Amino acid sequence: MMRTGRIGMLMVLLVAGISMSARAQTLKIGYADPEVIITYMPEYQDIQQQMAAEYRTSQEALQALAEDFQERVTKYQKQQPLLSAERQQEREAELAQLQAEIQDSAQKKDQELAQKQEDLMAPLLEKVQDVIDTIAKEKSLDMVVRSPALLFVNEDRIININMDIAERLGIQLDEGAGEPESD
Repeated sequence: MMRTGRIGMLMVLLVAGISMSARAQTLKIGYADPEVIITYMPEYQDIQQQMAAEYRTSQEALQALAEDFQERVTKYQKQQPLLSAERQQEREAELAQLQAEIQDSAQKKDQELAQKQEDLMAPLLEKVQDVIDTIAKEKSLDMVVRSPALLFVNEDRIININMDIAERLGIQLDEGAGEPESD
């Protein structure tokens, strides 16, 4: 009885495997690298410049805070021998709090910059995804995968749609941009 069950299970797996194999042979697959395509878009260059300016402004503000902190530390160190133990503890606590505020401010600014970049990039990603969806429908593709995920590509069965996407977006890609890396 147990042997019959195993044979039955093997037959089911064999039939399912053959069925999946036949289905896989009829799949039409495309691949693209949206991240590479975006880097060629003029809007991306604008975003990069805007983010660089924001980053510089943020760094300058943090540098000013750090310099102010260092001046306070230096002033405290000069006055330390003249201060009572109680006053030293107060000043050290003030300095520690100021240092924590500077670190917190830096972390918040990093998060703000990351969110701003994400917000600015979202329309570009959406634009590229819309074009990918349109091309996939036009070419009757069953799926589109990201090219960095590909280890091997049979060009007869899987097609690169990067150039189609670039053409629709009105941009020019360098030769081989978005191609899977080969050894």
